[in-house]
Amino acid sequence: MGEDVRLRAVVALAQGMAAAHTPRESWRAAAQGAMIALGGSFAALSVWERERGRLRVLVNAGERTPGEEEFPDGEAYPVHQFPEITEFLHERWAGGGEPHAWVETAEGPGGAEGAEAGGARGHGRGAGYCHQRVAALRRRGRGSCVVAPIVLHGRAWGELYVARAAGAPAFERGDADFASVLASVVAAGIAQTERLEEARRLAFTDSLTGLANRRAVDLRLDEAVERHRADGAVVSLVVCDLNGLKHVNDTRGHAVGDRLLERFGSVLSLCGAMLPGALAARLGGDEFCLLSVGPTADEVVRVADEVCVRADELELGDGVACGVASTGDPIGAVRSARRLFRLADAAQYRAKAARAGKPVVAGREGGEAGDDPVVRLADSVQPPGEGERRRFRGR
Repeated sequence: MGEDVRLRAVVALAQGMAAAHTPRESWRAAAQGAMIALGGSFAALSVWERERGRLRVLVNAGERTPGEEEFPDGEAYPVHQFPEITEFLHERWAGGGEPHAWVETAEGPGGAEGAEAGGARGHGRGAGYCHQRVAALRRRGRGSCVVAPIVLHGRAWGELYVARAAGAPAFERGDADFASVLASVVAAGIAQTERLEEARRLAFTDSLTGLANRRAVDLRLDEAVERHRADGAVVSLVVCDLNGLKHVNDTRGHAVGDRLLERFGSVLSLCGAMLPGALAARLGGDEFCLLSVGPTADEVVRVADEVCVRADELELGDGVACGVASTGDPIGAVRSARRLFRLADAAQYRAKAARAGKPVVAGREGGEAGDDPVVRLADSVQPPGEGERRRFRGR
């Protein structure tokens, strides 16, 4: 392969990873880009999980054999099965040496290709050294592979593996050198992906409680309402107003008030886990919410009731006012996220005013006439207190 061709392959790999929007897309771009660059038929990207002492496969690309999934859930290999990995991790990299890729062939280290592989590794091990790699190549009908360690922030991160089918020309030393270059490009792409993921996490997370924030609720609720309109999925929202936070702040200090917010956040998260896929969030100040898609309205109300019970048991504050709005109740058509929020908010407003120890649920007080006071309040032009209390609702 000429230098111009390889340069274009490196650029294509870097561009593919830069264009990825999720970690999975980045992993796929890395594996596919390296496979194309090296003229392989299969490629995999794996991460070293130190705490478990194993290499876990993140993605398999190209011509997969039976049992090889694109994004496997449980494909992992104990590091002790691959002595060359252990040696690189603990001897070469720990000592500051640069990691180099190496080649294995289905014939093992005894043949000409094996000698080339040994030269690429720079080690003089015996036949058992690459036994696991050789066995895997034979078992999957592949003729040779090149393995390139990936180093991130000066530490071993994982490996890039590219294979060719049996009968295709075996990888050579020059391919191993090129694979080392590709692994460096992949490492840079992974670092960028991790930075973007961290930025996204911070953008959608409340820094004090670790729950989702208002921005995350905005996006998820819009998606949920669209799904409800498309297939009728039940969407429910629980809005909570923590009672007594101002008193705690004024009498015991804001550090204690923050502790109350954190503890209620834990309560909400714990209760939210009772609803599969629910999103627990802090909207700001003393306001929290749970967003559920799928479970019935009754299930959501039971969880909201549990939130009220556990909030009352906190040693700080004065319980919580909860309002619930669900498309599974008679609340009229929900065509926008804003209306569902106004319904839950109006229910919470009534719970707050009545100092109710249980959640108030929109649509359940109207009787046969269907004249529910919460729905009336939500659909009025300006519910009481709206301007002062609900900066979030003017979306």
